[in-house]
Amino acid sequence: MEKDPYHITLDTIKEPPTRFVDRLKFLGPGFILSASIVGSGELIATTILGAKAGFAAFWIIILSCVIKVAVQLQFGKHAILTGETMVMALDKIPGVRWGKNSWAVWTVLGLTSLKIIQLGGMVGSTALVLQMLFQWGNLPFWAIVVALTASILIYKNYYPLVEKGSLVMIAFFTVMTLGSLILLSKTSYAFTASEVWYGLKFNLPPDLILVAIGAFGITGVAADETIAYNYWCLEKGYAAYTGPYDPLKNDARRAIRAQGWIKVMTLDAIVAMIIYTLVTAAFYLLGAAILFKRGEVPEGNSLIEKLALIYTESLGPGVKVAYLVGAFFVLYSSVFATLAAMTRLYSDGIGRIGFYDFNDLAKRKKVVAVLAFVFPILWVIMYFTINLPVLMILSGGIVGSILLIIVGYAAIHFKYQRKLDPGSGMAYNVFFWLSIIAILFVALYGLYSLF
Repeated sequence: MEKDPYHITLDTIKEPPTRFVDRLKFLGPGFILSASIVGSGELIATTILGAKAGFAAFWIIILSCVIKVAVQLQFGKHAILTGETMVMALDKIPGVRWGKNSWAVWTVLGLTSLKIIQLGGMVGSTALVLQMLFQWGNLPFWAIVVALTASILIYKNYYPLVEKGSLVMIAFFTVMTLGSLILLSKTSYAFTASEVWYGLKFNLPPDLILVAIGAFGITGVAADETIAYNYWCLEKGYAAYTGPYDPLKNDARRAIRAQGWIKVMTLDAIVAMIIYTLVTAAFYLLGAAILFKRGEVPEGNSLIEKLALIYTESLGPGVKVAYLVGAFFVLYSSVFATLAAMTRLYSDGIGRIGFYDFNDLAKRKKVVAVLAFVFPILWVIMYFTINLPVLMILSGGIVGSILLIIVGYAAIHFKYQRKLDPGSGMAYNVFFWLSIIAILFVALYGLYSLF
């Protein structure tokens, strides 16, 4: 048996809650993803798509948020049933091996590294907000502040505190966004139910296909967030509560515990999905109702100023400061949660390649500490070099769409080849395949359109 990096033993076993109220006490991984999801994808990519397409592409946003959850659930199930980290699981996918590792490990690590351009755009967008909020300092200064503070917080292991603070601010920003949408009915930008219904009819202008693909890749649970969900489920303790995994042993009691914790994980994912779908839909409708009608498409360093219109037009100019505070926490929590996930994935990958023992907690913390500074430095360099935050963020969506092919294939492998998904009902299996088909169609169409 492989070494267990999370030290799952018989002593860590805990019986799963059976009552709905008790299950709520163990939610968490999905909310961590929400701190990342309700960020640049929703605030920027979604609103821009609304500004360009009007209501026509509303269906893509809803589909993007809902359809990917089945694949996320499969990754969560795999983590609970095996206790394997993402890299450990990817390494078991059959095919060509380069050195010690599967092609899947190298491909995921390579594609994820390309997202430094997107993260550079996210850092730059957060810096824009801070500059507007404080009215002093230049963008390079604030970009360095964003990167450095995120590095220190990951390095010092203050994640639980920042997670809670970020979620509180996301809740504030969500309420303000939904309030803005409601109050829009009192302005000249009010939209009708027929316009929303038109946006759900699978209409899409040909010239917006690539923008839509980028939005599909970056909104909802993106490929990198699906991968990160594995680590959050492990760190929450779902696999530890289930107990040690022995593929040679048929443990009926462990199987029952696993199904109980899978139910908790499923509730966690569904609650989070409801939250980020509401926020994403609100961002899109605001962009379509205000920015599209005004002919305002956010780009370059005027990005945040134009996005502020979705609030000042419905809530009044006095709300702009509140918008900027909320926007900062939404964007910053996304940068921070992504950094937390990437340090986990790459510390795992580096260990798997053979540079150190990932199971050694002390060594792992040192590697995470180094990566916590290396990644933000690269992100700032990307922002200084390109300095086009909208283009940078949407480029991450295209990369994410390609990465979804690997994620979809891995989900199929976990479910059918390793046969670690007992008890799935017909409804889940249908939803799973709809998710796979949608993901692969969008990813393959994106590749075709590019070449």
